[in-house]
Amino acid sequence: MRTRFELADAVNLFGSGLVAKTKITPLQLKVLGKILLCRTAALGGHEEACENCGTVRYSYNSCGDRHCPKCQAVKQAVWIQDLIQSTLPVQHFHIVFTVPHQLNVVCLHNQRLYYELLFDAVWQTLRSFGYSHYGVETGAVAVLHSWGQNLSLHPHIHCIVPAAGFTLDGRWINIGHTGQYLYLVHQLSDAYKGKFLDSLKRFRPEPDRYHFLN
Repeated sequence: MRTRFELADAVNLFGSGLVAKTKITPLQLKVLGKILLCRTAALGGHEEACENCGTVRYSYNSCGDRHCPKCQAVKQAVWIQDLIQSTLPVQHFHIVFTVPHQLNVVCLHNQRLYYELLFDAVWQTLRSFGYSHYGVETGAVAVLHSWGQNLSLHPHIHCIVPAAGFTLDGRWINIGHTGQYLYLVHQLSDAYKGKFLDSLKRFRPEPDRYHFLN
């Protein structure tokens, strides 16, 4: 069901004003342009005809950009359905890992490196807590959000963590405190903070593996 207004309408109305008042990157400008032209005659189209009734319908091409809600809607729905199908029949906890905005300059210096270290610190923290608190190998579904509600840079990772895991001898058991919490927040926060900051301090890029922006 299509809504009355789309993101392209907002870009059309306010895009020029945003560009005039705000310093945006060439990539961001390119994305705005794609969203504005998505599924319009500017990108061309194709003709679809029904072999039975002869009805002809014309459809315009999509921009294909990953930031475009039109292009990502189907992929998002498929991803959610696959995730639901593979979800374990146990209680799950929503845990969010974030970083202070003072580190944004490090993120902008090399986003690929920053996000890889962020994911690694999150997983190492969750995995170590699974062993230290319950003696199990645990898991999680982790999704990166790079922006906050006000659209400013705010990298953080949302995790859906099952309250279950495999013990060292291969047994499947439930863990956590039902309806309350999986791990104490201050313990989880301190451990994650230490792992992430330590990885930033110790990291030494391999030759030609990362491209550092000037």
